[in-house]
Amino acid sequence: MPRVATISSEAAPAGPAPLDILVTNDDGVGAPGIDAVVRGLRALPGVTVTVVAPATNQSGTGGRTSQPTPTHRDATTASGIAATAVDGFPADSVIVALDVLHATPDVVVSGINQGQNLGPVVDLSGTVGAARAAASRGIPAIASSFGFADSFDYGPGVTLVVDWITRHRAELADGAPPAGPRGSVANLNIPNCAVGGEVRGLRELQTQPSLPDMAAALARQDCESTAEPAEEVAAFTAGFATLTEIPVEGRVAETSPS
Repeated sequence: MPRVATISSEAAPAGPAPLDILVTNDDGVGAPGIDAVVRGLRALPGVTVTVVAPATNQSGTGGRTSQPTPTHRDATTASGIAATAVDGFPADSVIVALDVLHATPDVVVSGINQGQNLGPVVDLSGTVGAARAAASRGIPAIASSFGFADSFDYGPGVTLVVDWITRHRAELADGAPPAGPRGSVANLNIPNCAVGGEVRGLRELQTQPSLPDMAAALARQDCESTAEPAEEVAAFTAGFATLTEIPVEGRVAETSPS
């Protein structure tokens, strides 16, 4: 007798909710850091990744924007992933993505930047400026930066960014439209342990808006340290990745001729 197919009464387990991610940076669309994080995010299930970033390096431009809105064109990342290059600042890239390309991201990932952006340095950072531009439009955002050193292996940073997205995925993918500007953005800094040692862990800390010596925020990291600091900058310098919430205020509204 022919066999009769049976249908289980149990529903198949649902996969993760679809998630649209906009990725930008300030090092430029061809930089290795943005390419690394895009490849990491694209490996997640149910994720759509759109890349819109400055055509050239715009480090140190904070939240500057251009008038009129700058031009854009098709481009690729370092490994050939389709992207859009914007002839402007990092915050311009977010504006072009939202207002010209009509992207509707659930979250914006800015970075991974080459060089840390923590403590009082954040207002100078184009990586942070792009994240703040997204948050000012009500979109959750994370700025991600990798510490200064002589060489860069972005693997630990990609892991931490992907972990952050995964941990917050349910709230990011809830489908609710933006309910006005957000008060803060997440700021992730990953120590560069290329010379030796490993990232000692992740610490969620208060940001340090001021320091007696600004140079402390730009120091190289000692991933073999045994120190256990409780402050953002010292913890980062001692080999810990740091995650802080920083206010959306800053230079996000500053404009400059294109």
